[in-house]
Amino acid sequence: MKMKRLPVLSLLLWLCAVYFVGLYLFVGGFLLVRLEVNRTSTCGDVLQPGDEPADFCRAEPRFRKVVLLIIDALKIDFARFDPNNTEPRPYENKLPVLEETVSSRPLHSRLYPFRADPPTTTMQRIKGFTTGSLPTFVDVGNNFASSAILEDNLIHQFGQVGRRVVFMGDDTWENLFPKKFHRSLPFPSFNVKDLHTVDNGILQHLYTTMVGDDWDVLVAHFLGVDHCGHRFGPDHPAMADKLAQMDEVIRSVIDRLQNDTLLVVMGDHGMTDTGDHGGESQKETDAAIFLYSPSPLFPGPPSQSEPDVVPQTDLVPTLALLLGVPIPYSSVGQVLLPVFPPHEQTQGAVGGFSQLEALWINAKQVNRFLETYSSMAKDISPESLSKLKEEFSHLSSEYLTMVREGRSSSPQLAASLQAYLTSVRDTCRTTWAQFNPTKMAAGLAVLALACLTCFILSELSLVLISETGPGLKAPAMVALTAGVCVAAGQLLTQGYIDVVWCLAAAALCSELLFLRWARQSRTITVAKNGSKKFASWLSLRHLLVPPLLVPLLRCASLLSDSYVIAEGRVVTFLVFSLALYIPIHLNWDGLLLPPSHDPLKPAGLLPAAALPPSTVRKESSTLLACLGLLVGSLYLSLSFHGCREEQGYCRPSPFLSPLSRLQDAQLKNLHYILSVFSLGLWTYLLRRCLRHYGNLNSSGGTVFTARWILPLLSVCLGLHWAVSATPEDSFRNLAELISVGQLALPRTAFLLLGLGLFLIWLDPLTVFVKTRTATTARNSSLPPPSYRASTGISPQAELHHLIPQIYQRMRRSLDDGELSGGNEVDSRPAVEAYGLGTVYSAPLLLFCGLLGIGLLLLHPEGMAVSFLLLLLEMGALLHIHASSTTLSGLHGTHSSGFIVPWTPVMLWSLAATQFFHATGHLPTFPSIQWSAAFVGFPDGHTGTVLPASLVTLNTFASHILFAVSCPLLLFWPLVCEVRGSRGSRACGEEGEDAVMEMRLRENPQQFSSALLQLSTRYLFILGAQVFASVCAAAILRRHLMVWKVFAPKLMFEASGFLVSSVSLLIGVTLVMRVDVAVGRWFKKLIPDASR
Repeated sequence: MKMKRLPVLSLLLWLCAVYFVGLYLFVGGFLLVRLEVNRTSTCGDVLQPGDEPADFCRAEPRFRKVVLLIIDALKIDFARFDPNNTEPRPYENKLPVLEETVSSRPLHSRLYPFRADPPTTTMQRIKGFTTGSLPTFVDVGNNFASSAILEDNLIHQFGQVGRRVVFMGDDTWENLFPKKFHRSLPFPSFNVKDLHTVDNGILQHLYTTMVGDDWDVLVAHFLGVDHCGHRFGPDHPAMADKLAQMDEVIRSVIDRLQNDTLLVVMGDHGMTDTGDHGGESQKETDAAIFLYSPSPLFPGPPSQSEPDVVPQTDLVPTLALLLGVPIPYSSVGQVLLPVFPPHEQTQGAVGGFSQLEALWINAKQVNRFLETYSSMAKDISPESLSKLKEEFSHLSSEYLTMVREGRSSSPQLAASLQAYLTSVRDTCRTTWAQFNPTKMAAGLAVLALACLTCFILSELSLVLISETGPGLKAPAMVALTAGVCVAAGQLLTQGYIDVVWCLAAAALCSELLFLRWARQSRTITVAKNGSKKFASWLSLRHLLVPPLLVPLLRCASLLSDSYVIAEGRVVTFLVFSLALYIPIHLNWDGLLLPPSHDPLKPAGLLPAAALPPSTVRKESSTLLACLGLLVGSLYLSLSFHGCREEQGYCRPSPFLSPLSRLQDAQLKNLHYILSVFSLGLWTYLLRRCLRHYGNLNSSGGTVFTARWILPLLSVCLGLHWAVSATPEDSFRNLAELISVGQLALPRTAFLLLGLGLFLIWLDPLTVFVKTRTATTARNSSLPPPSYRASTGISPQAELHHLIPQIYQRMRRSLDDGELSGGNEVDSRPAVEAYGLGTVYSAPLLLFCGLLGIGLLLLHPEGMAVSFLLLLLEMGALLHIHASSTTLSGLHGTHSSGFIVPWTPVMLWSLAATQFFHATGHLPTFPSIQWSAAFVGFPDGHTGTVLPASLVTLNTFASHILFAVSCPLLLFWPLVCEVRGSRGSRACGEEGEDAVMEMRLRENPQQFSSALLQLSTRYLFILGAQVFASVCAAAILRRHLMVWKVFAPKLMFEASGFLVSSVSLLIGVTLVMRVDVAVGRWFKKLIPDASR
């Protein structure tokens, strides 16, 4: 018999595909982009009083030109100036020109907080302050794959009326407005480590362009401040230098302005204390806007009526009316009143609108958009729509009456128009979360059935991979038929095919067919056996056990925003609690300690211990020691957590900052030494484990990887950290060498990683074969081997991990086959095989260890300690599981073959989530470590696939490592098995020696069943977590915190599931690859053998 590789892999692929379809359906209905109104405003629009058509653009504008200086990530804290601050931080008091100008020329300038709508990423902000529209949540995913803006916008309106727009700076503008500029000078924006290229490129052309006369609108988008924040954080001397440079730029621009030119200096968003952005905290949304003109811009000095905060969307109608172009059609912004004079001050003035005229034009434009949008989409509630229409009708009547009668402007009317504009914007903001309930319901149904299917499949794994199992032919055929039928129906009724519904029909039909088979299978088995033992796994008593209650409680907790916010610490507590349950449960069942002899009880009632009490105590001590190691790792891992903005009391771990940000040289050296020590210990522990089990004796590709590539990769990583931590100006003579090192070292590490993983896959065997004469083998017991292939271990250790029964089984196999003569048998060599007991786990362990170092390369240096804790926690969990299994087996209670119980599987999945947080990640967009995209690529990328892949590997490193290494839960109890612990289930008649993972080779059907069950149990737990996140997002889709907490959690949970599923398939496939290699090894050793 052989391992059922194809059935196992096909069932897992089908399960993953069904989950993917469910997620795709739900996300497609939950994260829809709002409907865009593809209409544009024109100069002939009737917006002023009277019904006669007039050319809006022929009127004399207030300003002929505008200079728009966008300083990316210019938060309001950077712009303020406090003369009493004698010890300013690096980002404080570095832009004195703003405060000086506002104080000395109050009629010419103002400085306001400039509030962005989340998500606070550059592409969405440009879209916001050029169209005046509000973004949707899903737009955040397009930040680095910007597509052209189709909605009406300021750039389009400037072009329509012949205004020449010149652009220089961030190349995102070129992607958003292709062929819209009179002249453009774009510079690459993705490389956040480059502080100067974009800014210096702008400065080479900015001043010469200003003194020329071939422009009307000049847009310059500086990126240095934003990149400095990403690289060093705001509290760094480099930020002071960059802000000082921007101060000089603003002064130079002011000196070159003409009287008919308006200057707008603004930030598109702010930044957190760590220099990140993307979320909706006040530090991220509050930028600065500075308005200035050489001619008087404001009717008077600042007053109490000045706005405290200016929304970014308000810039659009304000600039449009000041420059005499139509307000973009879809804008919901409100004009900034202080820049327009009161009605009584406009008499005799040349150009421009009064406050009331500006408000009226703005209100009529917004009302026109509202009418158009409500006729195309039905997502605004009829009550709100009716109320807004009635309010505008009343205001329109009042304003037109006032104009006809020639009355002076009414402050109450102006306030009412402002209130109306605010109401429209608030209504749009609350309703532009457009959901598709049908897709959401279909996605929920597919995911719910997928979870149920996954659970049942895990319990029926032995039946499914048996000769009489149903296979996937019937579900595949039904799924294909259902998909084709739906596609044909769509073609007949709609004229096109929507692939989403074809996939939904295929997934649902295949799930229902499997569940129908499972029900029939249970009925037949119950009828045959006359009992319900087979169906006991679906009973309430079987389901309501602590290992399944913990994920149930965690899934229910995902409906609470407080739990999601504090998830990192809560999951750590759950891991500790569930791990503590194992020894408590063993002790409750009397398995933790050897049974004491009670003379009052009959001897027949006492279970006979399989091993002496000393062995039981040794296993119990191992379990408790590993539990202590686990608790220590859990406690220390809390030191590496990041902080959400809702956690005001929280301080992010100092290890999250790269060494280049640390100013204290002594602290930097300490962090580096600690990181290198952790990396070295990671490498040593991996090699020590492989050496201990005799897996470093052979000369194959996997052993070569362990001996050479693993340490070389570690050295490469340590050198890369040293080079990256070196400031650019520290060694001017070595600047070029450092630059080469920053490029060559990580790329060399990537190359070594790829080579190592390829060699493990190509030649996964770590078995060393030694031959001796059959006569010696037959006439004497096995002595300690006289040849030591590895000098790092003792002969006793080599003998302990020798597989002495291999020769006996080979002999038996040959005797049962073609061999009949004794002389021929005597001439055959006997075999001693070192490392065969860990033939499956050794390459998988090395694969994960090598992969872990590769993933560490994408993290800050300080995370090396966290990764070491991850390795120690993995080892502790594996040994706790192995000792628990052994103790159960020693007392004769372990009767499940190779099946892994729910408890270790649940602990494994919880540990993946726990280390997601312990490596500094959070389910929020600002916490994404974008710097990972530039490891090995300091000059940036030409596409988005590679950087997106690197960021994904960084974000979900813990998910990848735990999913790939999941099969170790199956192997480790066999690796650590005690001689005789499996009693009569030991392979072979002798059964006195531990044969470790060769038990799996002797029982291929049980091996396949156990591997399938372990994988489906892990998938079930992950799927249940995703399903809970989906339910939370669906139920709470109108909750106040849905876009801040639940939607990001859903996106991260879904992405983590996708990555974990693929990683789990990689781990299972590697096990199957090893099994193929073992089979070939046996065939070479015994050509006539069946296996």
